[in-house]
Amino acid sequence: MTPAAPTISGPKSLADPGAIAARHALVEVSPHLASLRRLAERIRAEQDRPVPEADPLDGGVSARLLLLLETPGPATGRTAFVSRDNPTGTAANLFRFLSQAGIPRADTLIWNAVPWVIHAPGARNRAPRTGEIRAARAYLPPLLALMPGLAAVVLSGRVSQTLAPDLAAARPGLPVVAIPHPSPTYVCTSPLVSRRIAAGLTEAARHLGLSG
Repeated sequence: MTPAAPTISGPKSLADPGAIAARHALVEVSPHLASLRRLAERIRAEQDRPVPEADPLDGGVSARLLLLLETPGPATGRTAFVSRDNPTGTAANLFRFLSQAGIPRADTLIWNAVPWVIHAPGARNRAPRTGEIRAARAYLPPLLALMPGLAAVVLSGRVSQTLAPDLAAARPGLPVVAIPHPSPTYVCTSPLVSRRIAAGLTEAARHLGLSG
């Protein structure tokens, strides 16, 4: 079970160094993250790249909803977390959309299709290359194996949506919902983008028995 949150949480709350330190301290005493951390260590060793931590305020291996983004963005260099609380517009949008869908944090694990940092230090993020996506596929079945209560997966963005066949092979019958990426650049292109994200997360909430 996810421990009670002793730290400030909310959109962009991890802009505060104190909040980051408190969140990292929480990681060390969060049993629902232990096996995820071992998987992240394996990926770091095999890919020789940084892999951010899952947020201890989320559900970890107890989550019923896996939300796959594309790849860790530059903010993870400051926080070392994949989190809706990161100080970015993408994270703030994700916080808002998940809240509007009524999906509790304890029901979610936010991860990335390519779970390691692919951009050079100080550089802007870029799209994952074909070889990186191919290499990342090997880590999806071990991730799913850690989540026995998984009830649905949300694939956010083009890169994560390439993993749909892998999900079907690893966990047949698992509901999979595709949504646009919540990047502000993309969300601002059309009101339809926000509506598609909201509709997809509402569908995911139904799969969790949270609405409808």
